[in-house]
Parts: sequence; C-alpha cells; structure tokens
Amino acid sequence: MKIFRLLPLCLLLFVSCNNEKDRTITLDKSVLLDKIAGGWAGKMVGVTYGAPTEFKYLGKIIEDSIPWEPKKIENAKWEDDLYVQMTLMDVMDRKGRNADAKVFQEFFANSGYKLWHANAQARKNYHDSIFPPMSGHPDYNFHADDIDFQIEADFIGMMCPGLPQLANQWSDKIGHIMNYGDGVYGGAFVAALYTEAYLENDICKIITKALQSLPAESDYYKIIQDVLSFYKENPNDWKAAWQKLQDKWENTDICGVGVPFNIDAKLNGAYIALGLLYGEGDINKTMDIATRCGHDSDCNPSTALGVLGVVKGYHSFPDAYKEVLSNVKDTLFVHTNYTLEKAIYKTLAYIEKNVTDCGGKVSEECIEFKLQESRPLAFEASFPNLVFDKRIAIPKESSCVPQGKWEMQNNVLFSDQAGDEISFEFEGSGIALYGWWIRNGGKADVYVDGVWKRTIDCYYNYGKHEHKNANIYHILNLEKGKHQIKLVVRGEKRPESEGCVIGITEAVIFK
Repeated sequence: MKIFRLLPLCLLLFVSCNNEKDRTITLDKSVLLDKIAGGWAGKMVGVTYGAPTEFKYLGKIIEDSIPWEPKKIENAKWEDDLYVQMTLMDVMDRKGRNADAKVFQEFFANSGYKLWHANAQARKNYHDSIFPPMSGHPDYNFHADDIDFQIEADFIGMMCPGLPQLANQWSDKIGHIMNYGDGVYGGAFVAALYTEAYLENDICKIITKALQSLPAESDYYKIIQDVLSFYKENPNDWKAAWQKLQDKWENTDICGVGVPFNIDAKLNGAYIALGLLYGEGDINKTMDIATRCGHDSDCNPSTALGVLGVVKGYHSFPDAYKEVLSNVKDTLFVHTNYTLEKAIYKTLAYIEKNVTDCGGKVSEECIEFKLQESRPLAFEASFPNLVFDKRIAIPKESSCVPQGKWEMQNNVLFSDQAGDEISFEFEGSGIALYGWWIRNGGKADVYVDGVWKRTIDCYYNYGKHEHKNANIYHILNLEKGKHQIKLVVRGEKRPESEGCVIGITEAVIFK
C-alpha cells in the first residue's frame, strides 16, 4: 500500500503557509495522507483497546487492568464505530455527497448489521415510513440524545479540514436521521474536532474552537465548557475532573434514566474531551484515560484517538500498532465494501472535492484551503424540563388491568389476540412504555386518557436482530396529574412478520 511506504517521509515534505488576510492554509498531500491515516488508525486502535470494558463499568472509573495487545486491532472490522460510518460513506460514493437524508437513512436501515438505541429506532422508523428529520425527533425517537451519531460522525470532520460550516451542514442533515438536540450536537462536536485537528496541535484550542459549532444554550456546550474549566483548575488530576462531571451530569441521561447505564451523548462526549486534554498528546495515555472514564468505553477512546491521530499523524503511532494496521489494510469491514486503505484514499478524494467547492485549490502535490469561520447549529432541546419519577414493572403494577387472553413469561405480558387490551393509571406528565420488538411482532392501538394516539408496530427482525426491551411508545408534556394509558391488540401485522404478538415489560414515569 503506497501510503504505508511513504508516510515515514511525509514530515520532510510538509509545506505550509498562513495568510491572515484571506485565511488560507496550504498542506502537502503527503501530510494530509499521514493525518487521514492517523485518524482512521486511531479509530481502530482506540475502539479495540476499550472493547473489553464497554458498559461494564457504569458510573465508576476503571481501576482494573485492561486486557489488550496490538494484535486486537484486527478486531476493528467488527466494530459499529467504523462500519456504520463506512455505510454512510458508501452513500456518498453511490449517490453523491449531497444525497438526501432519506437516502442515507435507507442505506443503513437496509444494511445487514445489528443496530441499537437511536440507530435501531431510526432503522425501524424508516420501515415505518418515518423519515428525517422526524426519524430522530424525540416524538418518534426516545433515544434522541443518545451517543449514536456521535460515534459515527468522525468521517464528516475528516473530510472537512478547516471547513466547520460544511461539517455542520452534513452533521445537521445526517445527525437528524437518528438523533436530535444534544444527540446531534455530539456528532457535530466530534466532526468539528477533526476539522480543527488538521490545522492545530494545541488540544485545548482544538476543543475550544470546536465548541463554536454548537449553540451555547445547549447542555452539550455546557458540559464541554465544564471539562475545560475543570482542566484549567487542575490539569494534573483527571480523576478529580471525572468526579465533578459525575456529580453534575451523571443522572441527566433520559434513555438510561433510573438505572446506572448511561449512553448519553454529552457525558460520553465529555469523556472524549477529558481523554484528549489529560492525555497530553500521548497516544497511549489519551486512549487509556478516555477508556477508564467508563460507560461507553470503546467508542470514547476510538474518537479521542482518532482526533489525536489526525493531530499527530500516522507516523507517530508505535511500530507495533502500525505493523498490525499494515497487515489488515486490505481487510473488509463487516457488511461494507470498505477497507482501511479505501477509507484513507476516499477521505482524501472527498477532501479535494470539498476544498474546491469551498473556494480552495487542489494541485498534484498540495491543497490550498480557504478556511471557514465556525457557526453554531440552531438550538434545540430533546427533553426540556423532563424529570424522572420511577420505573415500574408492568406485570407487577397493581393498577395494571389486562383484559383478554394475556399470558406472562419472564415478567413480560404478551398477547396476539385481537381486542385484548391492557391499561393502567399513572400520575405525572409523561410515560415511556417498553416491550418486545420481535420477528413475530404485531400492531396495537395506544390510547391516553381515552383518546387514540397512535398505532404501534412491534415487528423487528432487521439484521436478524430483535430487541426484547425496546421503547415501544412514549408520550411527554402531558398536564401534571393522573392519567390512564391503554394498549389494544389489533391482531394485525405487516406482511413480513411471523405473528401479531404484543409484549409489554415496564414503564418509566416522568414528572
């Protein structure tokens, strides 16, 4: 592979000039290739380093040893941090960079791999004819603030060096396929980190500049500001900064409310920033700290090391890492037609197109960037003023009234008989129902306070994957007080479903 032979020489070929008047910068293509390769290599190294601990340390620092060796980098081909991004890149290859958001949604909704949380909901929304931006909207996606877009937005920033406005345009379009509000801002922040990483070596400046792509009113902006403040107060103790984040932000996750699990974009994004700042430019230290923060401990070091990889370049990685990466350069990532080599050169090709479109120039050896000023995305909040009250197991709820032939199995109430209904009362301003998304799932009508709200479809077998405790319905912003929710089994199904089953597990009540 040409790039792996040339990269050791790239620093000698570096040509750069800054012109404050017209704000341009020129980079040699060998420098760009080194940085692009560093970004993708960082993604692969970081995700495999953190994989053994993913969601095994909830709300606590990882103090144990982390079992890893460079050979594990080979496992990156199985990681969603990479193959989802490559699916989105494939849309650009086939349909163009300006393809509609619905086209991006269609490609990843029909992919053969499993998806979770906001991505899984966006996939289901596509098959339920709910398209962007509503597919990521909190009315139709209870995972709107989850980490999903954040872990698959790296490619946007890698394709937009010095072009934060263009990166935000893509983040706005693609991010709203599966997320909203802070969920979108997570991906926009990650993309903005990369746009700056090509041009700046100071991590604090990179993070501060990337924040300018987010609205200052957002919680995501505020939590990253907290990280910067904590670092300034005590730049030598990342664990003290982690504890301050824990005390202030740990219990703000909506998806994992009431349980230790936290897949919130902003808290995990803060761990990315924590790793970058306290890692002090060291590859191993950066990914180790981002991992030891816990929760989504493979995605966070993957992004942190991807950003640092762009800053430092591929040539800066340890030889043992580069040896494995070179050996797998032609290995396909699962469910894609992408290899590491293809990802690097496709990224360079898209950089050339983007730079030209934005007023820059491309020659055989150099690329001249016309730099853009950052502009924040519009402000939106997924779940304003939402306060958790309690979780209840529906089969054990005293006010739960099943009528018909409902059965119970492993604390799940289920029925496939038309007309069977289940109802219960709750006091609050919102509720989220959980249950089965399965290959034999059927349809049910939902009523709140006697008023029909929606017909839900509980079929799910995409990527040969079912979800046994999915958010099957939610309604928020009700008037405070007592309410009743009722589900009525329709005994109907979509053609591909094997049955008409509705299964209900639990509910989350909000004040």
